[in-house]
Amino acid sequence: MTEYFVMGGYAAYVWPAYGVTALVLVWMLVTTLRGLRRREAIVRTLEAARPSRVARNGKTPAATGATGAAATAATGESDGK
Repeated sequence: MTEYFVMGGYAAYVWPAYGVTALVLVWMLVTTLRGLRRREAIVRTLEAARPSRVARNGKTPAATGATGAAATAATGESDGK
């Protein structure tokens, strides 16, 4: 087992490389999760500020007899995209 950790005399190069790689991967994970949470908060804020579908067009999808994409296609409405 000791021979494995010595790495045939190259342990001084191999273990720091593993350490640096582990640190970079952890840093990338933390950065990604922070960005995700920030963007989720922005989306929640924007969705809260956006008027509801009923307030925008005066009718509910259930009132048209269709739901989701079918309701939009059937009524010819779009959200301006």
